[in-house]
Amino acid sequence: MNRTENIKQLQSQSYDLLVIGGGITGAGIALDAASRGLKVALVEKNDFAFGTSSRSTKLIHGGLRYLKQLEFGLVKEVGSERAVVHKLAPHLVVPEKMLLPLYEKRGLGSLLTSIGLKLYDWLAGVKPEDQRRMLTRSQTLKQEPLLNPEDVKGGAIYAEYRTDDARLTIELIKTGAQHGACVANYCQVEEFVYRDGKIAGVKVKDHLANLSFPIKSNVVVSATGPWVDELRTINRSKKEKRLHLTKGVHLVVRHHKFPVHQAIYFDVEDGRMIFAIPRGEITYVGTTDTNYQGSIDEVYTSKEDAEYLVKAVNRTFPEVKLTIRDIESSWAGLRPLIHEEGKSASELSRKDEIFESDTGLISIAGGKLTGYRKMAERVVDLVIEKYFDDVESPCQTENIPFTGSDFKTYKQVKEYIDSVAKRLAENGLTAKAPYLVHNYGKQTDLILNHWQQKKHHTIEELAKSELWFCVEREMVVQPADFFVRRTGLLYFNRPLLETLLEPLMTELRTIFQWTEKQLADEVAKLNTEITKSHKF
Repeated sequence: MNRTENIKQLQSQSYDLLVIGGGITGAGIALDAASRGLKVALVEKNDFAFGTSSRSTKLIHGGLRYLKQLEFGLVKEVGSERAVVHKLAPHLVVPEKMLLPLYEKRGLGSLLTSIGLKLYDWLAGVKPEDQRRMLTRSQTLKQEPLLNPEDVKGGAIYAEYRTDDARLTIELIKTGAQHGACVANYCQVEEFVYRDGKIAGVKVKDHLANLSFPIKSNVVVSATGPWVDELRTINRSKKEKRLHLTKGVHLVVRHHKFPVHQAIYFDVEDGRMIFAIPRGEITYVGTTDTNYQGSIDEVYTSKEDAEYLVKAVNRTFPEVKLTIRDIESSWAGLRPLIHEEGKSASELSRKDEIFESDTGLISIAGGKLTGYRKMAERVVDLVIEKYFDDVESPCQTENIPFTGSDFKTYKQVKEYIDSVAKRLAENGLTAKAPYLVHNYGKQTDLILNHWQQKKHHTIEELAKSELWFCVEREMVVQPADFFVRRTGLLYFNRPLLETLLEPLMTELRTIFQWTEKQLADEVAKLNTEITKSHKF
């Protein structure tokens, strides 16, 4: 993806469909429409996956909590969709068994949990070998010894899938680009362009070049998540229904501080369900669900958010004794839900909804990471029905693998990890193989080929090759694009981030020919992100 060339194309050509928003939903819409033959453009005012799509619990899950809300259709849809996404990107969507402890004094009993999980397995189409397994008290404590033995009365194991939401989004963006979509980050829609009272395009500002230009398009779709109502306001179509934003926070601690044996889903006193998920040398915990009315461009973890999750962990795992000082990093994101009078944040539906304005703006809000493909299909079906009735191609995305995903099964992913590990073994970097493959799939070969052409085969030089790949192939233009959304280093490997920060910033300066002042400004911006992630 060449951003300079794409900006020129956006300025000079007309499009069938312009998608505003480079999160998972916008990326899904762009791929769906482009694969059906429409001429598609996509613009994002920040980096791809900047908002909600890089700040989730990083699970492609089947919506177990929606059973409590009796949203059986939603459970069925997202349950079946996670199997599709696993098939399309098995290196990115990885099976994860989840432990659900049962307690004496709170939550559902064993019978209701067993029935609920059985229903969940059926609705979500879970394979027989992955279907729920009920545990006795002793089996549950053996599975997770950190649980409070005085409180636990049993448990269950059920199936989930782990992912990296930002990586999933960027690979989807790249797949859409391979099918002809013209994409650009850091291009903000300033206003809509109208012809005869109908939207005929937009005016965008390229924040990197500090210039504005129009983009012509027959149809415009807003898939901007928490920013949907801002664009509806610009379009003067924010009427009746509106968004209800809630904040979800996740904390990251060293795994030795919270050494859970496996992913676990536990409830707390107020009835909220919390995940604790081990990931290499860290464990992350989340999420909260609180009403949010602050800036949607600056969303961070508050001390109150952190204390809530620390308390939840210590109540369920009394030997852990977490403190605020143990938090290595955190992230906070917004859920763009549809407002319903009288309902609390946790009670609001996660269903998506499409809004159409009199001037032709189509907006989609709500929904979940797992359901992005079906959300995209509904939007593109509507666009074709209303504006391109000569296009007869149905949705094809169920059979379009993501870039880097030349795998048929997860077994092939593990075999490829072994082959990458052998390439790295000579230099003592075998442990990097799972990280590289889960992030980049078969594209790992491109990174390693570039690295092996270097004089020194160190971890620093490997990181520079990874940076080269992300600049050349993934439109990285600012440090946070790489350290936060392409690699997750800021969240998941702070010690390595601190080691690599100076050499990689120097490398970025060389790539983009920054002046000394520009380098200092970029370092300051990144340091602000680092500080806000762990100081409350």
